Amino acid sequence: SKEGNGASPLLIMLHGYGSNEQDLFSFAPELSDNLRIVSFRAPYSLGMGAYAWYAINFDADQNKFSDLDQARESLNILKEEIDALQKEYGNTAENTFVLGFSQGCILSLAFVLNYPSKTQNIIGLSGYLMRELVPNNLKTEDFKEVKIYNSHGTMDQVIPISWAQKTKAFMEDLPIDYCFEQYPAGHGVNPQNFFSLRNWIDEKI
Repeated sequence: SKEGNGASPLLIMLHGYGSNEQDLFSFAPELSDNLRIVSFRAPYSLGMGAYAWYAINFDADQNKFSDLDQARESLNILKEEIDALQKEYGNTAENTFVLGFSQGCILSLAFVLNYPSKTQNIIGLSGYLMRELVPNNLKTEDFKEVKIYNSHGTMDQVIPISWAQKTKAFMEDLPIDYCFEQYPAGHGVNPQNFFSLRNWIDEKI
């Protein structure tokens, strides 16, 4: 790292709703050998090896509601876990990366806006910024070192591309080094998308 502390860059992976920590590990062999990769399991069990960062509930009309208390609790847990890893391995915000897919992306984008001093590098895939999780008093000077790679599939039927476009508009108003890419894909990461995010990480480490 630029600080000369010699710590390997730390990459933390946050899986999507109903998955587990094994899910994103398939990315690991394809990423730089320099990275120390840690995949977290979300705290709320849905049974059968499935976990969530927060519950998604439906009303009688099939409207979706996210459990914001659980989401905020997950952000607190992430902060504590990332603190612990940074202390253990000697990482700073500058050489800490958080990669989130779907619900993990929602968490990672909210996390960097709440705790920009914890990580400067976010890879947000197939998700969006949940505005209810954004701090009321965004101190924009805190984001000058933040870098975000954000991608989405144009045919995503789980999280519409329009939600990602709103996230893009919000992020571009902040002093963030923000990269947005869209791909002809559904709710997932196609090979072209993966090569692009891998190159983005390589440039930052």
